[in-house]
Amino acid sequence: MPFELFVGLRYLKARRGQAFISLITLISIGGVALGVMALIVVLAVMSGFERDLRGKILGTNAHLWIIRAGDRGIEEPTQTLTRVRDVPHVVAVSPFTYHQVMLSTGRGAAGTVLRGIDLDSAQEVTTLTRSFTEIDPARLKGSAEGGGWHLDPEGIIIGRALATNLGVGLGGRVNVISPFGNVLTPFGLAPRMRSFTVAGIFEMGMYEYDSALAYISISAAQQLFQMGQSVTGIEVKVDDLYKAKEIGTEIQRRLGFPYVARDWMQLHRNLFAALKLEKIAMFIILTMIVLVAAFNIVNTLIMKVMDKGAEIGILKSIGATSRSIMLIFMVEGVVIGLVGTLLGTAGGAMICKLQETYKIVRLQGDVYLLDALPILMKGTDLVLIASSTLVLSFLATLYPSWRAARLDPVVAIRYE
Repeated sequence: MPFELFVGLRYLKARRGQAFISLITLISIGGVALGVMALIVVLAVMSGFERDLRGKILGTNAHLWIIRAGDRGIEEPTQTLTRVRDVPHVVAVSPFTYHQVMLSTGRGAAGTVLRGIDLDSAQEVTTLTRSFTEIDPARLKGSAEGGGWHLDPEGIIIGRALATNLGVGLGGRVNVISPFGNVLTPFGLAPRMRSFTVAGIFEMGMYEYDSALAYISISAAQQLFQMGQSVTGIEVKVDDLYKAKEIGTEIQRRLGFPYVARDWMQLHRNLFAALKLEKIAMFIILTMIVLVAAFNIVNTLIMKVMDKGAEIGILKSIGATSRSIMLIFMVEGVVIGLVGTLLGTAGGAMICKLQETYKIVRLQGDVYLLDALPILMKGTDLVLIASSTLVLSFLATLYPSWRAARLDPVVAIRYE
């Protein structure tokens, strides 16, 4: 074992009558551990939020939307679907319609986004069918494992929260009222309206979708909104969701104007940008805790230097160089930081594991969009936290070690 490492480790042990200095050392280790623990837990929560939101968003929306600029929809969906399907890296495609309507029952009403879908192809580009909690087999048929899905033209699928707000359950009647395309009746103009039967209820776990989203068959939507064979757009699933933008650009190039491709990150840019900014801000703020712990290391080492003045003088008098003295105290500070980092990492990982397993901290779904505090520990985050802590611990040793190295051995021994 190198001489500097041996002496540095020996100085970590408290001698008789030095309990106070030993306590300060333990406090320094605890401060580093708490800072690391807080960083790990907070970044894991932020990563968990991002993962869960991405999963819920992609469970309802595909990786890409292909739409036509302007008010006109895609008038030749079959031909366009074939051209999009032939683009490399495209896994599945599905047509859809998109309208804002009002749903009403005898017990309530709610503004809703109504989407017309071909359920059999839609289950290939999203995970909607996996979120069904109640199904009327007479109007909604299929297998949760895939394939064979069919939604009756008279059926509608609504979210769990929306069903609660409307006071309707499976088999109940829901009126779809469109604010556009008024029809002429013997009593004057009236909004376009049609009644549907609740054929299924889904629960994505994201209140924004569960409370404001409904599905009907694409044929029923085309008839209700007098679209003929047109559709609003095409949903596309690709083999790599992080390359969706590049694949969308290629699709847009092949289809030409006025077709426009929108990837999942563009459709929810504000949300993911806010999460990323908040994660960076939380990392910077919580790093201040580790910085405070680093000042504790400085304080601990300064007190050690003052206490070990005679020993430093003796070591120098028998041949120890200033570099060796400096390394001794640097070893001591780095060990404090290393032990604190290891303890903090273990504590943070334990807290994250407990939350991930038992869902100790619950959330209000209508406020936070999630029902429990999500956790996702990333290896890159752990490496970043540990590296930052060790660098701060090392920097905290420089000044006290430099002061110890400059100590005059004659002066140090004279007053002992």
